[in-house]
Amino acid sequence: MKDENQNSRRSFIKRISATGIASIGLSDFSFASKEKLNKKDNATILFQGDSITDGNRSRNNDWNHVMGHGYAYLISSRMWFDNPERHFHFFNRGISGNKIEDLADRWQSDTLDVKPDVLSILIGVNDVDSAVNSAGLVSPKQYENGYRSLLKQTKEQILGIEIVICEPFILPVGRVKNNWERWSAEIKIKQASAEKLAAEFNAIYVPLQDEFEQAVSKAPAEYWIWDGIHPMPAGHELIARKWISIVKKKSSYI
Repeated sequence: MKDENQNSRRSFIKRISATGIASIGLSDFSFASKEKLNKKDNATILFQGDSITDGNRSRNNDWNHVMGHGYAYLISSRMWFDNPERHFHFFNRGISGNKIEDLADRWQSDTLDVKPDVLSILIGVNDVDSAVNSAGLVSPKQYENGYRSLLKQTKEQILGIEIVICEPFILPVGRVKNNWERWSAEIKIKQASAEKLAAEFNAIYVPLQDEFEQAVSKAPAEYWIWDGIHPMPAGHELIARKWISIVKKKSSYI
């Protein structure tokens, strides 16, 4: 094996000497940072949503807790570690309990005023909860139109922004399992709206329901989502991995 490696190395050097480095194909090299060459630096990335995004984040400048302890934290910490030269600015503005109408109430201060280059949104499970329990019911049309209004405002006021829409998700655990048919029907409506709006606004779509359902083949549902709604640590890691794998391929910034 050692002789083969040495011969291969000598052959490569001879090729460079004989033909010049410009004639050697890019496949002969391994550029660890090749994918970064066409990316924009100094990007501001904002995570918006409900408690799943909130992750019990701090509301001050305590950087030990400012990104929360969920998928937003996992994504930002990984991207910060891997790309210190890119000067990313990550923000978390998720608020526990929020529905689409709550996002609308604070959209100016918590989104538009931040002026993100990349806006990632995960919203819908509280709208489903409201529909299932008939408390403060928001119709499917109101959800979709409210979501559309936020996206329209954002596209109009922040030119060139990249939007990431994450699919809301559930698993049959706890009270969700006890009324699974209703929860499943309602979440599918919200998922269809999210995917439709992603296409309508040329947003990056991150599907998550299938990811969680496939994960159940490895461990029980409660291993991933403890109450059917809120992810366990492994569930947040699942979201982070899926988000990075898709967004890195399609974003100009990540």
